[in-house]
Amino acid sequence: MRPRKAIARIHPRLAVVVHDLFMVWLAWTAVNTVRWSLEADAMPVSLLGVQNWLVLGAQGLVFWWTGLYRGLWRFASMPDMWNILRACIVGAVAVAVTLFLYNRLEQVPRTVLAIYPFVLALLLGVPRLAYRYWKDSRLDLGGGASERVLVLGAGKAGEALVRDLRRERRYIPVGFLDDDRSLRGARVHGVPVLGSLEQLPHVARETAAQMVVIAIPSANKAQMRRAVDVCEESGLPFRTVPRLEEVVAGRSAFNELKEVAIDDLLGREPVQLDWTAIRTRLSGRRVLVTGGGGSIGSELCRQVARLGVESLTVLEQSEYNLYTIEQQLRRDYPDLLLRAVLGDCGDAATCEHVFASARPQIVFHAAAYKQVPLLQGQLREAFRNNVLGTRMLAQTADRCGVEAFVLISTDKAVNPTSIMGACKRVAELYCQNLARQSQTRFMTVRFGNVLDSAGSVVPLFREQIRTGGPVTVTHPEITRYFMTIPEACQLILQASVLGQGGEIFALDMGEPVRIRDLAEQMIRLAGRQVDRDIAIVYTGLRPGEKLFEELFHPQEQYVNTAHAKIYLAQPRSMAWPLLLAQLAQADIAVREFDEVSLRRIVEQLLPEFAGAQTSTDNVVNLRPA
Repeated sequence: MRPRKAIARIHPRLAVVVHDLFMVWLAWTAVNTVRWSLEADAMPVSLLGVQNWLVLGAQGLVFWWTGLYRGLWRFASMPDMWNILRACIVGAVAVAVTLFLYNRLEQVPRTVLAIYPFVLALLLGVPRLAYRYWKDSRLDLGGGASERVLVLGAGKAGEALVRDLRRERRYIPVGFLDDDRSLRGARVHGVPVLGSLEQLPHVARETAAQMVVIAIPSANKAQMRRAVDVCEESGLPFRTVPRLEEVVAGRSAFNELKEVAIDDLLGREPVQLDWTAIRTRLSGRRVLVTGGGGSIGSELCRQVARLGVESLTVLEQSEYNLYTIEQQLRRDYPDLLLRAVLGDCGDAATCEHVFASARPQIVFHAAAYKQVPLLQGQLREAFRNNVLGTRMLAQTADRCGVEAFVLISTDKAVNPTSIMGACKRVAELYCQNLARQSQTRFMTVRFGNVLDSAGSVVPLFREQIRTGGPVTVTHPEITRYFMTIPEACQLILQASVLGQGGEIFALDMGEPVRIRDLAEQMIRLAGRQVDRDIAIVYTGLRPGEKLFEELFHPQEQYVNTAHAKIYLAQPRSMAWPLLLAQLAQADIAVREFDEVSLRRIVEQLLPEFAGAQTSTDNVVNLRPA
């Protein structure tokens, strides 16, 4: 069976080669015949003489050298035509050199060498374009199309989309809508531009459209929301094309139609990173990621793996999460030296083993408990994992001479009102002050909520909508900052390059989003109506929950950094012996499960946390202007 398959693969290209060589012979013979016919004593043109064979050989080698047979006639386009013209012109030069060496160009008129490449380009290009037109026409007339599609955006993405849709028997593009007035009345691949985006409901009725595709991958948040609004007004189902960064990252195919996701509407301008500096800092280094199976940790692993690190060690407490990320990394990066370690970063023996065997140079500490309502009644576990686990890992990193240690924190550590936020703030304090005693560069990176992370509000709302509601929101005016997982991880990598030790970096989270608006938008994206199909129920703020989140404490003087989306806050110093003594007492309280003493220690370390227990609403929403 294998030889037959090989023949089936070779046969079409062999036919193309034979066709092209025949066209070379035809062009050379025809141009010579016409040229010699102008002479009174015309010489008979040889059809299969030595000269013809030399021309075929020289031109054929040029065709092979220029890669003429890598393309497919089915997808012949203008770049292919330019490549054909280039191959013909270079081939004419090769033919001239060959015939000069053979017989000093005897009986070869110079006009033949000048006209031949253009005649040949015509003979090669027309059949290719005709074949493509014939194949496209057959698809258009195939009769299998069932959905009439309107495309929003007549730019490059829209043009490419229509080209792909016309190959699909299930779709018939019936028109474009674009706000560019200069395109009004124009046609793209025979599909007319019918009006502006605002005219969608009217045009949809006039064309009997059954679906709308948003082909504006460069649209910002406001433009995408406007497009979605007009799609919802039309009452038609709608899809969108993936953004360029999604295609580059391998998360989507270029011509894939996907449902509009909430991060398409909450997304921001693409992050511009100094990848040269990041790659220089990480390439060839040994990297450890704790919590590498979580939402942030797993994306960090993927980002780090792309940068050519010497080795990557993943430390994860969840067996399933560790198994999942290990399988992904081994599949996508088979040459990566990967270690997957199941263990708790708060366990001294585990830390010693990992650092001794992997010898990491850079540590990203993403392991943490993060569920605010759940941890509100679990002080002992929250402190043990988020504080003492960080201390154990940081001490080991310091002792082993690690170059850089990045603590991944949260905006809930600013003026904390929750157990989770307070524990993360204590972890920040420890790393900031340890930086003054260590050669290791200890840095902290803070950011807010991450879209679609495990346990976050987006998957919760999605599940509530799937089951018919109601969607539960704690307060009508509660707001949160949101960022996509890849963006957060990329900015973490950038901050790790900027830090010299002891800094707190806060990521620019954009504008805060009202959770009620988020819920309403997700309901509409699911094709439902708010209150009619899915109700929104307000349950009241939970213990430890803020109405507004903050990025900086008032005493942290923030400044800009070299990156526009990363801010630097000045850490608050604390007497090192006092901090060590308090943590030693907290360690005893954790071992004895004495949560009363543990809470008192936390309140002594964080006076703002003690004062926040009486009110969680009256907070200042601080954000860099």
